[in-house]
Amino acid sequence: MLCLLLTTEILNCGAEKKGASDTVVGLIFGCFALFNFLTSLIVGNYIVQIGAKFMFVAGMFVSGCVTILFGLLDRAPDGPVFIGLCFLVRAMDAISFSAAVTASFSILAKAFPNNIATVMGSLEVFTGLGLVLGPPLGGFLYQSFGYEVPFIVLGCLVLILVPLNMYLLPKYGSKDSFWMLITLPKVVLLCFTIFSLSACLGFLDPTMSLFVSEKFKLPAGYVGLVFLGLALSYSLSSPLLGFLSDKMPHLRKWFLVFGGLLTALSFFLLGPAPVLHIESKLWMFVLMLVLTGFSLGMSAIPLFPEMLQCAYENGFEEGLSVLGLVSGLFSAMWSVGAFVGPTLGGFLNERLGFEWAAAIQGGWALLSGLAIGIFYILEASRRRRSNLQTTLGTNEERAHLLASET
Repeated sequence: MLCLLLTTEILNCGAEKKGASDTVVGLIFGCFALFNFLTSLIVGNYIVQIGAKFMFVAGMFVSGCVTILFGLLDRAPDGPVFIGLCFLVRAMDAISFSAAVTASFSILAKAFPNNIATVMGSLEVFTGLGLVLGPPLGGFLYQSFGYEVPFIVLGCLVLILVPLNMYLLPKYGSKDSFWMLITLPKVVLLCFTIFSLSACLGFLDPTMSLFVSEKFKLPAGYVGLVFLGLALSYSLSSPLLGFLSDKMPHLRKWFLVFGGLLTALSFFLLGPAPVLHIESKLWMFVLMLVLTGFSLGMSAIPLFPEMLQCAYENGFEEGLSVLGLVSGLFSAMWSVGAFVGPTLGGFLNERLGFEWAAAIQGGWALLSGLAIGIFYILEASRRRRSNLQTTLGTNEERAHLLASET
């Protein structure tokens, strides 16, 4: 509550200086209530499937990050850009706040089933404390240190509380929960792969058409044809890659590793990167798009079955429940990449140019390919040691049996 009140107080001052009218400021704050309402309905309905502890911790984490982002809004250009970012960040704050509050009520009701009213009443003391301290503390920090410091301080404070709550809170919810799924090391790496693919693909949306039209002087009608290199290669290769993934599951790991490395290579050569001192050619650009489409398919197609297999291997029961969990996690990570890719890519493109921006963006795919490759190597080594120990144990048992028979 302290974080929420501080944000409201300071954002109100900052928005007016950025050219937002009173009506717009009211709408910015009003969108918080709207998204809070809608999110509460959704997360309340699926809290059993998601898991109360995961929902609470995730809500706190996002809220802390969003609070820090509020402090960076002062650097945004005045007018529509600033106002649009305010709406976006405010909506994210509402979603995270709603998730954390909804989950906290469920956790308290589960932990204190016979004293719910007493516990809720006691916690309202801290709510009132936040209401009292929020405006004056926010005003003091704002006047003493400027716009950014109050948000950074409060955001970091919330983030510090995240690992504490992860350790202290008991696990609630169904057996198959997002919390159990997301804490599996293999699933974490697969989620990072999903994010990297989505970020790379999302980067191309706002930047590629501008680069092609400016670099190669193509008419607007021909710019769209350049996109076909990526779309066709991905569409044509995906059925074959899917067939191979189902018929020969052992190939999935190779698809994920080499798909990430090929994606990184194609983005590095898409500009190409200035460090290579290669002149950009249209035919080379289209060829790299074709390679990008194929490599994205190599990485994307095996992701869902690999996540599902990992869930089954770790005790998740087959059925619609685990399918919904994996599908929701897949969609969520893809959405995060689809947000980070264009925003970060647009920033890098503006500051460094398309050549460097594409090379840096391909770093996501490089990291994911290397990380998943290292994981599979370690997993194979662990399985070999386990099989060796099992074989040695079996041989010793046979030796003892033979000795006793004689």
